[in-house]
Amino acid sequence: MSSPEKFAALTELVMDALASTIAKDADRAANKLIEIGSQCTDSEMYGVCCALAAAGQQALTKIYGPDFNRAGGDMFALHELKPGTTEPEEMFAMRFLVAYANDDKPTCMALYSAATKASDEDFVGSVSALLINVAGLSRLALDRT
Repeated sequence: MSSPEKFAALTELVMDALASTIAKDADRAANKLIEIGSQCTDSEMYGVCCALAAAGQQALTKIYGPDFNRAGGDMFALHELKPGTTEPEEMFAMRFLVAYANDDKPTCMALYSAATKASDEDFVGSVSALLINVAGLSRLALDRT
């Protein structure tokens, strides 16, 4: 498969995984995520995480609407309501999404690099948590339409 064909197929898989997660079809979403993981190199998987984060960024922008002024210096931030209660995979997802939404690509790369050094189970959990978080934000954004 050529690079453009692989990119198109991978893009379709990522969007299908996100749509399935938004629709709360966990089995289909899990199968798509497994398919994505089996077809990707590390750098392609980073692209998958960025694609998911881009969808999350769009949802955040929709949620916060015209009062949020990224060009004027507004930034997204994390706020852990009860410190120490968030799992590492969940922290990866939130931190990656916020870094991406704030256009902080070096932090995205550092977070991804750290995630790849974790166990396979933790890495899959981190990417899954990103997918789940973005789906939740997307549902919230859709509810506001």
